[in-house]
Amino acid sequence: ASPLSPAAVVGAGLGGSASAYFLQQHFGPQVQLDVYEAAGVGGRLATVTVNKQQYESRGASIHALSLHMQDFVKILGLKHRREVAGKSAIFSGEHFVLEETDWYLLNLFRLWWHYGISFLRLQMWVEEVMEKFMRIYKYQAHGYAFSSLEELLRSLGGEAFVNMTQRSVAESLLEVGVTQRFVDDVIAAVLRSSYGQSVLVPAFAGAMSLAGAQGSTWAVEGGNKLVCSGLLKLTKANVISARVTGISLHSSEGRALYQVHYESTEGQGSAFYDLVVVTTPLHPSRSNFTFENFDPPIADLPGAFQPSVTSVVHGYLNSSYFGFPDPKLFPFTSILTTDTPDLFFHAMDNICPVNISAAFRRKQPQEAAVWRVLSQQPLDKPQLKTLFRSYYSVQVTEWQTYPRYDSAKALPPVVLHENLFYLSGVEWVASSMEMVAVAAKNVALLAYNRWHQELEKIDQKDLMHKVKTEL
Repeated sequence: ASPLSPAAVVGAGLGGSASAYFLQQHFGPQVQLDVYEAAGVGGRLATVTVNKQQYESRGASIHALSLHMQDFVKILGLKHRREVAGKSAIFSGEHFVLEETDWYLLNLFRLWWHYGISFLRLQMWVEEVMEKFMRIYKYQAHGYAFSSLEELLRSLGGEAFVNMTQRSVAESLLEVGVTQRFVDDVIAAVLRSSYGQSVLVPAFAGAMSLAGAQGSTWAVEGGNKLVCSGLLKLTKANVISARVTGISLHSSEGRALYQVHYESTEGQGSAFYDLVVVTTPLHPSRSNFTFENFDPPIADLPGAFQPSVTSVVHGYLNSSYFGFPDPKLFPFTSILTTDTPDLFFHAMDNICPVNISAAFRRKQPQEAAVWRVLSQQPLDKPQLKTLFRSYYSVQVTEWQTYPRYDSAKALPPVVLHENLFYLSGVEWVASSMEMVAVAAKNVALLAYNRWHQELEKIDQKDLMHKVKTEL
């Protein structure tokens, strides 16, 4: 195959920066990479500033088993943020249905006492899913790639994994003997805090979110977005601050050539590429992206997104709303909520800055602290007054972050055309930083294997066996 010349990546969030990094890893340093970004490097991994300190504005934890994210941090010389202990509880709108204690064994005992064997069954279910999912790292280390999300899932866990994207987490858990009460009290609270949705989210997305809730997690010192800027610097990618409006297909010497059209402050422009990876969502509700000269045409992707609102509030918690008239006695730093009709927020936590010094201590519950409140709608004055006795500042970020999982039946494609790939569809399998990194590595390998006609490395059956014999 002729050498790959310029390649473009649309979007400089984690998906875009990881794609640029992996493309360069596989195609070699001579590949010229343009990365288009309209807003700012980091995408959803953004921070807000309160009192000269920066805080993560989104859910910000990375699971201990996230091997690609671990690698990025190592390669870039970044550090894990210092852990600051805190306790969580699940609130029903009237009382706490489950409270965490200082002592780990006692927590397990509490869960056990309240929910019996459900807790154990949940753990076994999540562990089984994660164990199979971890095979992806071995496959990718051997250069194997998948041309669709279904193929990727099938290679890890067979039809069962594909089915887990089509049925709800509640249904899957009830089937393995977890009780309805456990699902309503605990599972619902975890999914509300991670996806802002109910126990009707698909089983696979649910398993990933539950793995994060029960495993050890970490974050990047200085902010998770440093991974994105770091990877782009490392690949020496040319970051073009412009919004991509469309892609049109041309051919030269029998090969596809893609013209990327964009708008920047300087006006409109375009450039030609051998290969393009789109990492921004292609849903009509999210972007007005046009594809021209493609035959058959590239269809609009179905599916809607869940609005979610993050309010970073600097103020005094109204602990009496949670049943603690004396604020000094309020023991929790993180509050999850059950799916109760009149509860107007999904979760709230007392957050620490992205730079944590050795001397840092959490504010006492009676002091003014920085809380992050997740909700579906922006909070109105009465709602803020319910949660806080008084506050100095409120910073609101509205996102269309997560897929509304009930809104699309099939998974989006990975290959849009010969050398035109789509990354964001992976969020319909599960939405986490590591899922995006896995998808970025898959797209880079897929692009490489297709370019070099190494078809035996794509959608290979029985990989478990092949990888064993190759070792």
